[in-house]
Amino acid sequence: MTMKIAVVGAGRMGKLHARVLKEMPDVQLVGVVDRSEAAAQAVARQRDCQAFTDVSQVVGLVDCAIIAVPTVEHLNAARPFIAAGKPVLIEKPFTADVEGGEELIALARKTGTSVQVGHTERFNPAVVAMQKYAIRPKFIEAHRISPFTFRSADVGVVLDMMIHDIDLVGMLAGGNVKRVHAVGINVIGQHEDICNARLIFDNGCAANITASRLAIKTERKMRIFSEEAYISVDYGRKLGVVIQKSKNLDLIQMARELDVTDLAELAETVDYTKLLSVENLVVDDSTEPLRRQAEAFRETVVNGAPPVVSAADGLTAVRTAHMIIHSIQEYQWDGTADGRKGLNVIQKD
Repeated sequence: MTMKIAVVGAGRMGKLHARVLKEMPDVQLVGVVDRSEAAAQAVARQRDCQAFTDVSQVVGLVDCAIIAVPTVEHLNAARPFIAAGKPVLIEKPFTADVEGGEELIALARKTGTSVQVGHTERFNPAVVAMQKYAIRPKFIEAHRISPFTFRSADVGVVLDMMIHDIDLVGMLAGGNVKRVHAVGINVIGQHEDICNARLIFDNGCAANITASRLAIKTERKMRIFSEEAYISVDYGRKLGVVIQKSKNLDLIQMARELDVTDLAELAETVDYTKLLSVENLVVDDSTEPLRRQAEAFRETVVNGAPPVVSAADGLTAVRTAHMIIHSIQEYQWDGTADGRKGLNVIQKD
């Protein structure tokens, strides 16, 4: 079965989606939609498809759609397809606010269609590789920093960049966020450009997440700590390391039972590294994450497979993101109730 699809949005992500879809067998890219006719036509010419300026023109021509417009437009762009019972893949973040996400989920439930959210990092080969290790994280640390790109200026760094790690941390932690403490700084505009957030989950897991779009280098890393193992992942370089307790558990148990003096003497005869199993993640980098995501979406549309990142997952990430943003807004910079609170107010001339 050939899947007929439209891409809504002719910006950076829309162009990438159009390129990937055009390369896939059994997929027909019917058209690209953008309110800028010139932008839509430019991508349409490059990918040999039609150009449209309104989603109403293409809903009846396709089986499904990918929504790649600015976040604030996700609701309006996706609604006509979902109302018509057409599956959609909506770029991250799912929606600009929780209410919009709840509306789309309710509509999808009513029309019986599926919604997948474009958290592409779920398809990063390093993330796929580390999921084979059955660990129960108790502390997660994530850093995602990059220079300012002048894109996604309609939202702050939490919904622009940190949303990736919010989703991954939620997937790994496996619980619900019950407490958030965050601080953010805005430099370029009205929204936060740098943020650090600490999340506490109801199952005891804690996560410390940092995101910045004002760095001088690009870095995307995560470290996961548990009683069973430690995993360090570099998403950008697509590599990682896993450190586990070795099978020499008798020696570990003996060390636990020793007092401080005896334990110091043990150091003369035992090599600590021999108590551990260290291995590199086996990463399959043969297919780019965006292609893996598109293939998963096709499985949902054609064969009814459950979405890898469901609308509920996307809404959870948005809800957590807004908890972080609210915490930023309530942060007492001077430590007093009558001091400065939240982000710096930038005056426009």
